[in-house]
Amino acid sequence: MRTQKRFTPKLLAYFFAQGRGAGTFENFIPWHRVGRSDPGSQGRSHLAVWRGRHRELLSDKEFNALLFATMLPNLSDAREQFKLSRDDAPHEMHAYDVRAPHGLFPGTLSICRSLGVTHPRVHGHGQSSDWEMTTDQVLFLTNGLHKKLLAISVKANGDLSKRDREKMRVEEAYWSSRGVTWLLITPEIYEASVAETLCRIAPWGLDLPAPASDREIAVSTAQRCVGHSLTFTLNAITSSLKNPHAAHCAFWQSVWLGELPLDLRRGWRPHLPIQLLRPEEFSNLNPVASGRSAWL
Repeated sequence: MRTQKRFTPKLLAYFFAQGRGAGTFENFIPWHRVGRSDPGSQGRSHLAVWRGRHRELLSDKEFNALLFATMLPNLSDAREQFKLSRDDAPHEMHAYDVRAPHGLFPGTLSICRSLGVTHPRVHGHGQSSDWEMTTDQVLFLTNGLHKKLLAISVKANGDLSKRDREKMRVEEAYWSSRGVTWLLITPEIYEASVAETLCRIAPWGLDLPAPASDREIAVSTAQRCVGHSLTFTLNAITSSLKNPHAAHCAFWQSVWLGELPLDLRRGWRPHLPIQLLRPEEFSNLNPVASGRSAWL
């Protein structure tokens, strides 16, 4: 019987030797990974391919958060299981932009001291070491010359223990000191039916980008099919594109990009009718796009 691995100073040193927590875009390596060499997570893990790299999510809720994040039209990069600096360090934006703020910003050790919070530690093999804290998702957003980071933490529910709240306060202070917005995403701040629909359609939404011309056909066809079933709508798009998979990708990626503001609360079943929302109503279904955060 295989015993459960646990975090030890030796294991953290192994993570550093692998280059975990470093890189950007397709070269990024998450600090925590999905695999037998890592201690198991409490949730159901997911591997999702997006923009040339497997995204490694340690729970259903983290997968939901990634899906919400990838719907942002100005999203350039997403780094999951992002390691925070223990010591004071340069701004994380330097990985993307040399014009990022200069100087050193407080690490988790100094933040814990300022908040009067005990920094997490790990023990094993007669050794002790400060724990490497992480943020579940760090997004790089671009809009022309304007670039910024957005940090997202995910919890299975808003009923946090005192210790969890302390660690969340450290994480919030870490990003606040860098001028980065930090969101705490819990299931209470979004509708479960929306997350379920996104999970069902993710294979098409996260597939290789559909041509803009295909999406234009999908949008115009769907607008004429409002009130008809999803099956009817997809068949109509297929008759134009002559390829069922291309029709699915064009339709769902139009939804993903906000070009077709479908009411995602409708569920995923093919016989249900499609209904469209106003753009602001569609955006409000997404806690990341609307900037909603749970309370600590």
